Amino acid sequence: MRIGAVDIDNVTVLAPLAGITNLPMRLSAKRAGCGLVCSEMISANGLVYGSQKTVRLLDSVAEEKPLSVQIFGADPQIMADAARIVQDFGADIVDINMGCSVRKILKSHSGSALMKDSQRVRRVIDAVRQAVTIPLTIKIRSGWDSSGRQALEISRLAEACGVDAVAVHPRTATQGFRGVADWSIIAAVKKALGIPVIGNGDVTSPARALRMLSETGCDGVMVGRAAIGNPMIFSQILSAVRGVPAVEIDDRRRFAMMIDYLADSVRYLGESTACLMMRSRLCWFVKGMPSAGQFRKAIRFVESQAEAEMLIRQFAAQLGVQIGGGDGGDNPKP
Repeated sequence: MRIGAVDIDNVTVLAPLAGITNLPMRLSAKRAGCGLVCSEMISANGLVYGSQKTVRLLDSVAEEKPLSVQIFGADPQIMADAARIVQDFGADIVDINMGCSVRKILKSHSGSALMKDSQRVRRVIDAVRQAVTIPLTIKIRSGWDSSGRQALEISRLAEACGVDAVAVHPRTATQGFRGVADWSIIAAVKKALGIPVIGNGDVTSPARALRMLSETGCDGVMVGRAAIGNPMIFSQILSAVRGVPAVEIDDRRRFAMMIDYLADSVRYLGESTACLMMRSRLCWFVKGMPSAGQFRKAIRFVESQAEAEMLIRQFAAQLGVQIGGGDGGDNPKP
């Protein structure tokens, strides 16, 4: 897949997930074979007005490249200025969020609210397109009704304004994550455009990824919630696409990923902040394991990296799992 001048190794894309797809999460996905990783959505206002907490979200490392950074906002000039900042920080792609339907975002006329106002969309895209030389993409929903009419309208407008790719999550703004994603809307958008279209929504397994590619003709498959605690889904999808045996997701590999994720989080966030996060986030990886409840209870009071790693290793030993040092080499690309 090629987006503008950026070559993507394969068809898999990590969806931008607010509060989740930070640098450590993106590294986990990249090590598992993900072709393109995306930042969590970042406030354009926060970047332009110099919020250090917001600017910190742009931190990146070479290992995760190529990186797409998603910004949200509704003011064309502020979005353009924010896009310049994103480009200056070394992002490979800038993405405009037109899919978030959280009430706070909608009140600012951002996210899915933009899909109600094609003229504002045009002004925002034109401003951002003129501000940056890196590829520009947008992520949209079906719109505000189930017809997909707005998705088609906004997608065509975006292509005409110089957008290099469109990601489509075919649920309405009012659905949130409820109900079923209507993949026929992805197919309709793909048929209407000459630029790459990335499908998103209900890709929960390699089989579902293959089905989306086949049914919609989309160029890439974006995985969000199914990758939380299970980044190896990207390796499995790649194996399915290539028709080769999938890398087994055994407990040893899962525990190694946990140790890597912990180490990356401490390195990026600092030990205190990272450990507070790990009290809930390490639990993502043990879902469905025997005695996972015991681990969840133990980890919720963790205060140091050493203590967290000890608890991971103790839980692994309890399950009879031997794990090594926990480097990314335990998570090979297929």
